[in-house]
Amino acid sequence: MLLNYLKIAIRNLRTHTVYSFINLFGLAVGVASCLLIVLFVNDERAYDQFLPNASRIYQLNTAGNFGGSDFTASGTPPPLGKTVMQEHPEVEAYTRLFKVMDAVVQREHNGKVNRSFTEAQIMAADSNFLQVLGFSTLLGDPATCLKEPNSVVVTEKIARKYFGKPNVVGQVLKINSDPFKITGVLADLPSQSSIQFDFLTPMKNYGVVQYFDWSWVWLNVATYIRLNERVASDPDRIQALEARFPAMVKKYAEPAFQRIGQPDFLKNGGRWAFLIQPITDIHLGSGGMSTHYQNLGDRQQVDTFTVVAVFIVVLACVNFMNLATARSVKRAREVGVRKVLGSHRSTLIAQFLTESLLYSFMASLLGLGLVTVLLPFFNQLAGKTFSADVLTSAEVLAVTGVLALLVGLLAGSYPAFYLTSFNPVQTLKNGILKTSLGQQLTRNGLVVFQFVVSTVLIVGTIVVFAQLRFAQNKDLGLNKENVLVVRNANRLGQNEDAFRQELTRLAEVSNASISTSVPLQGGFGDFYNPVQTAEKQIAKDLLMYSFMTDYDLVPTLNIRLIQGRNFSPEFSDSLSVILNETAVKQIGWKNPIGQSLVYPGGVRQAYKVIGVMKDFDMESVRSAMVPFALFHESSKSFEELNSYVVARIRPGKVDAAVKKIEAIWKRFKPDTPFDYTFLDNEFANAYRTEQQTGRVFGAFTALAIFIACLGLFGLTTFAAEQRTKEIGVRKVLGASVASIVGLLSKDFLKLVILSIVIASPIAWYIMNQWLADFKYKIDLEWWMFVLAGGLALVIAFATVSFQSIKAALTNPTKSLKSE
Repeated sequence: MLLNYLKIAIRNLRTHTVYSFINLFGLAVGVASCLLIVLFVNDERAYDQFLPNASRIYQLNTAGNFGGSDFTASGTPPPLGKTVMQEHPEVEAYTRLFKVMDAVVQREHNGKVNRSFTEAQIMAADSNFLQVLGFSTLLGDPATCLKEPNSVVVTEKIARKYFGKPNVVGQVLKINSDPFKITGVLADLPSQSSIQFDFLTPMKNYGVVQYFDWSWVWLNVATYIRLNERVASDPDRIQALEARFPAMVKKYAEPAFQRIGQPDFLKNGGRWAFLIQPITDIHLGSGGMSTHYQNLGDRQQVDTFTVVAVFIVVLACVNFMNLATARSVKRAREVGVRKVLGSHRSTLIAQFLTESLLYSFMASLLGLGLVTVLLPFFNQLAGKTFSADVLTSAEVLAVTGVLALLVGLLAGSYPAFYLTSFNPVQTLKNGILKTSLGQQLTRNGLVVFQFVVSTVLIVGTIVVFAQLRFAQNKDLGLNKENVLVVRNANRLGQNEDAFRQELTRLAEVSNASISTSVPLQGGFGDFYNPVQTAEKQIAKDLLMYSFMTDYDLVPTLNIRLIQGRNFSPEFSDSLSVILNETAVKQIGWKNPIGQSLVYPGGVRQAYKVIGVMKDFDMESVRSAMVPFALFHESSKSFEELNSYVVARIRPGKVDAAVKKIEAIWKRFKPDTPFDYTFLDNEFANAYRTEQQTGRVFGAFTALAIFIACLGLFGLTTFAAEQRTKEIGVRKVLGASVASIVGLLSKDFLKLVILSIVIASPIAWYIMNQWLADFKYKIDLEWWMFVLAGGLALVIAFATVSFQSIKAALTNPTKSLKSE
């Protein structure tokens, strides 16, 4: 019986080649789109799952409120880990990471440096870090390789980079001129690791962490805990553990607040809390959080693409159903004959479902072929590195099989039950099946559904790109163009200011400055107390981030001052500060110039406000604007700090300036790599996720429209076939090509217009929700919906017109000679 079903299905497929192609290709494109999105989504959701104890490892995060400003950060105080383990028996172990500033790493051979690079991926870790997290160790003992000071563990990639081989245990590398003995080699970290590093050094090498071991407000280490199995498998127990943290804060953090001059911080409504986050949630669950991770994903993006994948598959299935029901009049006699000859309805349903499943499995194989072809282009769009081998994995093949089965059943169910419901006497008597109003409404409803989805996706694409363009071109409060940033300039030591002065003498450089940080790189954060005045709403505690800089950062970056003045050698500005707009608003000062901020630590030094600057992105383009300040420091103060030299290049002189600046650097530091970037590139990279979303969203929108138009083309072709003789009669009676095209097109275009009307409020709601997560966002405007509707209408009209014009140009004698 099954063989008979397959023979009939193959015969129908070969007989009706146009419809077979439309069905197969439409389903194949839908399956291919879905598979690509499944690959992307699974990759995003699989981060950190490779760790052997991933289900038991959690990150501790800090949540707080200062002066009415909420924040969440992955940075934690140094004593948090050991305190949590002491106070809570559910915690088996803890370990910490500390991000080390970029360093020059060198390998010497025969007393000479033969390898020298600037390395950014250097981390300091507790000695048990590799044991707790379980990264794969190729050489060395995970339990001991981080115990000795001035030891270092490297990845296999780094071992080959400096020595050309992985077996380098016992070899020595110099990090910022200090010798470090290699005690272990790790397998290269998977791309699906939220934690990325190339070098691990012992935490005890960094005195700053030891110095702040008492502090509960110095948030510069990442803390991870491993829970026992019973607690880790029970969400209620984890929640109960977190609920006991406030008592720990009161016991340990309150004395620390007193030490920094904030004895009543918690009593006065300030919030200081610690949260538990699964390590497997870090990649997609860190939105809006201040964090040191660089390769984070976007949960909203993943959820959006998941929904898009479902809708694209449904669109392909709708095509199949629509064409099958439209062609039901052609198969009415077949069904009638089979019923008269004794076929049961269940048998006929099985036959039509077999046909549908045959189409679906063939389309799935074709879809796999399309994915193989499209994978390199998709990798470029989505920023992934999938290889064709992934398509032969058991998981992908299983997904493809299940998808083929579901698509076959979904696409074939309605035609199967619809076609087998015909009355055999009626169909055999008339030879055709008249379409009822309900059947017509169903078919039209499916067309409307397709173009509702397509129009919503078009609106989404327009809004995503409009938001990206707006964010990239918004008023930054500074000028990011043609700004060269020399990283880790503190390596110059006492020559740093001399280097800056050399740059200012270049004809290609208009200005240069030294600063402890630059926009998007974060700043030093600490408490400050505004001096109380007669004004109301003065905050008692203010968490503020800051750069220390010289006289020239404001003019070099063209930072806009909206009140007051810049630092100047004509004044004694060593105890002066320039605040941003957000800091002034949170403090509540109406007239900030001349007011004072007190740094509560030590001698409680007061800083006089001399200027107010326009807000700019200090840490991230996504996080809310925070209180920020510029403090003036002499060049001598930069020697002990990580610092940058920032130079504004004259337009059109960038290439020449880079060569000359590099030559100057080599004069000062011949053995140290010249490490630089451009500020506009850093801002562009900050919008990588939004750019990626826009590209992928646009690509799949195009595929959805293609699938919808493919179905519309099939329906138009069928409609033209059904009305062949009518078209011939009309042409004989003098009808023009335009009138016939209008006759065949108007019904479909009415459906498209209806779909635009339905899609507009849906798209407005969805995109409003998407925009809600942006601190700077566009307003949804009428032209976006008009443009999307216009594009949908033009595309639909072009699709319908192609077949309509072909039918209108057919010689009427061919269609009428049989009459």
